Amino acid sequence: MSIFSTASELNKITDILAKYIRLPFSGETIPGAVMESVLAKVRNAKVLNTYDFVDVISSSTKSGWQVKSTKESTPVTWKRAKIPNGPALIKASRKNAVGLQNLGNAIINFCNQHAQESLKFYGLDEIGYARLIIHENGQVTYFERLLITKTQPLLFKPEDFKWHWSKPKNTKKKEQLPALHGIYRDSNKKWWAWHGLGENQLHFSGESMWWPKKGDSHTVIFNLPSDSEKISLDGFISLLDKIDEVN
Repeated sequence: MSIFSTASELNKITDILAKYIRLPFSGETIPGAVMESVLAKVRNAKVLNTYDFVDVISSSTKSGWQVKSTKESTPVTWKRAKIPNGPALIKASRKNAVGLQNLGNAIINFCNQHAQESLKFYGLDEIGYARLIIHENGQVTYFERLLITKTQPLLFKPEDFKWHWSKPKNTKKKEQLPALHGIYRDSNKKWWAWHGLGENQLHFSGESMWWPKKGDSHTVIFNLPSDSEKISLDGFISLLDKIDEVN
């Protein structure tokens, strides 16, 4: 499948990222925009800079990627999920289990439609997931995963999830509104948290279930540089001065 980078391309991605995080201003993370640009460069693709499901596309191979780059502990945000007929569905969800499931189904359908719209709009044959994870132990994992294809466009099944409203939490500053939690039935673990009573943020904690197993061929792992391996600000300025002299 064209969605997966070759071993050589994975090595190029790793090499560029390893060089980036040596820069004095790189910080403790690699921004999503940087990851998108690196993937696009190596795969001869294009960064979209839109709010569509796909962030990078290759017109020649009809492939697209959603790109995420965060620390291991940072929750992944799907997007702001403003559900059609949301207020009525929320009201019904407070009454009985059927209303609760209908609201959850609407959220899952929203996610599926979001992905399928990119598949159709950009004329793609497949959409993959390009994911960078900064681990607390100083390691970095990059992996690619197939999500949907033209022949198999369903990303999630609504019947795989059950739903309940969380209990509101009181903090020193203000009361936190309840969130709708989606529980994956097979594992009984939380996959979703929809903040539909506030700003409609949809967090995807089940994303960790997509992480690769040891030995996955579409995965590379490397270490963050030590302080001594990073380029100092003075060293970086000197490097730019030398480039200016050559030009």
